[in-house]
Amino acid sequence: MTGIGASASAEHAELVLQGGPVLVMDAAGSRADAVAVAGGRILAVGTRDDVAPLIGAATRVIELDGRAVLPGINDSHLHATWLGARWPHTFFGGHADGAQIEGVLTGDRAARRAAILRAGELLSRFGVTSLTEPGIGPGEDDGETGCFAGEVLDVYRELAEAGELRQRVTLLGLYGILDGPSRLDVVTAGIAELVDAQGGSDPEWLRIAGIKIFGDLIPLSKQAWSSRPYDDGTHGGLLVEGETLEVQTEALREMVRAGHRAGLQVGVHATGDRTIEVVLDAVASAADEPGAPHPRDLGHYVIHGDLATPEQVARIAELGMWFNSQPGIAVTTADWMAGVLGADVAPWPYAVALDAGVLVLSSDAPILAPDWRETVAAAEAWILRGGAPADPAAAAARLHGLLRAHTAVPAQQDRAADWKGTVEAGKVADLVVLAQDPFAVGAAGLPGVEIDLTVLDGNVVFERES
Repeated sequence: MTGIGASASAEHAELVLQGGPVLVMDAAGSRADAVAVAGGRILAVGTRDDVAPLIGAATRVIELDGRAVLPGINDSHLHATWLGARWPHTFFGGHADGAQIEGVLTGDRAARRAAILRAGELLSRFGVTSLTEPGIGPGEDDGETGCFAGEVLDVYRELAEAGELRQRVTLLGLYGILDGPSRLDVVTAGIAELVDAQGGSDPEWLRIAGIKIFGDLIPLSKQAWSSRPYDDGTHGGLLVEGETLEVQTEALREMVRAGHRAGLQVGVHATGDRTIEVVLDAVASAADEPGAPHPRDLGHYVIHGDLATPEQVARIAELGMWFNSQPGIAVTTADWMAGVLGADVAPWPYAVALDAGVLVLSSDAPILAPDWRETVAAAEAWILRGGAPADPAAAAARLHGLLRAHTAVPAQQDRAADWKGTVEAGKVADLVVLAQDPFAVGAAGLPGVEIDLTVLDGNVVFERES
């Protein structure tokens, strides 16, 4: 067997998938023909002959007949409780039918539990086996929807303890109001609470990773802090409490530094280039403090990053951070963005982030549908729009990178790359089976490829009826 196919143990497999391309999603683009699973872990990856000794009388063998196996999809910025309460209503895309729903959606514990479970079932149908719930906390206890309240964390804990989660969950705490101003004293107090709240659950199923901070809002509402003026001559600003911009800037820096000192992952909603610069400066200064951990060990990331410059993306890579963004939003709102910032604006530098190895793709559902196939296609369309080469070799290399940006790379953001994100022996058996090899149809054709099977922890949790 090859390095990717070394057997994790000598026991018989519970499940074997064979007869189609197994896309490992490592950096080298390795492929195999079969994968064997037992005890929630991948036993072996290789050829039919490699896995044959692992097939016993009780082994379920699925013949792929050319279908493709990928690691389970990681949607690393997705509001699962909100999604479960709203679906099929999204704000953009094919499910935005105008019949938007408002008001309290999950007003009590039972409703929150039902929403999480409903989202879990839906996401299994999309092949999603890991997600990040980015922003749950007491600031939203009286929030409009009820989907971000602190009690949501308690429900996640209960579901994890009962073994009822349908995805592996990374969670960021939110101390403040969703889309509301961040306050230094509230955020620093919240950081102390999060440190105390860590642990208590199996981290492979539920991990309270860190904190989400709102640095600004979005360019479309002219509320991202931009060096480029909007069509009304304004530049937006920070979504941080403070009497002056200088006070706000230092407060945001200190929030990021406080999270870093506490050993927490910090995800900052930062869309304007000036806001992003403040965040990067804060991470750099935090890393320079005596005894401070390296940023790559904590997994800090910029959320959305609409107006990031290529130079800032390079700096994100140098700092060991990640660039987590949603190409579906870029494609959907491109004309709107041009209207507020000018036709020559160049937002969402996905090609640069992909080349730098820091691009993490996500859906932001229910803003968009949680369909990673559409996300990958949108990313490719956006990159081609920027003048990237369209020849087959370049397109295949990009597709490999974009698929990794929904599997292996978010596992790195989750600080879990040693146990998930690729199809390798010893890692968790989270897999998705596609009706066709994505490299046979290309990124643009991916939304038309059916998801046939989803495997979570070695168990088939979704199987499409033929």
